[in-house]
Amino acid sequence: MADAGNSEHTSPYRSDGKLYGFVCVVTGATQPVGKAIVAELAAHGAACIYACSTSESDPYDELVASIASHAPNTKVIGYPYNPTSEESTLALIDDVLNAWGRLDVWTSSTGLLGSPSITSTGPKDLYAAFETNAMPAFFALKYAPAAMTKTTPGGNYPNAAPKDVPYGSIVVVSSVAGTYGGCWGPSFTMSSHAALGVVRSGVAVLKGTSVRINAITAGQIDVGVDLKGAGMAELERGQFPPVTLQGEDAQKRTIGLERAGRPEEVARVAGFLASGFSSYVTGAELRVDGGASVMNPLTVPL
Repeated sequence: MADAGNSEHTSPYRSDGKLYGFVCVVTGATQPVGKAIVAELAAHGAACIYACSTSESDPYDELVASIASHAPNTKVIGYPYNPTSEESTLALIDDVLNAWGRLDVWTSSTGLLGSPSITSTGPKDLYAAFETNAMPAFFALKYAPAAMTKTTPGGNYPNAAPKDVPYGSIVVVSSVAGTYGGCWGPSFTMSSHAALGVVRSGVAVLKGTSVRINAITAGQIDVGVDLKGAGMAELERGQFPPVTLQGEDAQKRTIGLERAGRPEEVARVAGFLASGFSSYVTGAELRVDGGASVMNPLTVPL
């Protein structure tokens, strides 16, 4: 099996960027964490990023313009896409291969909090949580690797580079709720555990492909949702629990770094996992929670 670490084209030490020439997919790309991941991948030389979101009316143009201002050679394509659909996943992969001949990075950043209470959680709510929080990672694991193993000569477009060995990285952005209980409600906890199960089962699935799969489990990330300003329905549709569930005093007491995280701090870890700097990392769960789960496993008291 070819070793991607021995190819100059996937070397993270390239002077033109550790992701130079890569073609990437980012789901949830119009949400705060997804936006930050798109910006991170572009900053390190990606040739193309499919910025995927579930609605055709999402602000794709705003995202494209923002990336173009600091990474003009990275082509960002706003792409309406249902990550819980098998058919839509296959269509997206076909579009990527037909246009670029390669796929290198797939970042799955989706999330649905659901109700914080089991009394208000019915079977449909539980199914919806599993579908949103775990199914996209499953489809990425099932279908992206075959595209990632394809090699191609360098194209005639900005940031083009040959791909002479199979290479791929699947990054699943989930929550620390996948590692213990007590974070938001039961449906969020159970479905986050399932997302982490996709990553762990994926190691054996991907043997012999040169494709890696890893998880980022995020703690309190400030995505701009105000507990006081948002209704419960809006909160339940969110990706992460609002950081205002805890006041500043509680954050200083229970988080090692004494504050909530920022979307770009999740994105930097995604950039590491996407690149050759993590070439011997697969099946891992990288916790981005400021040390909260070490300080106190119940980071969100209910």
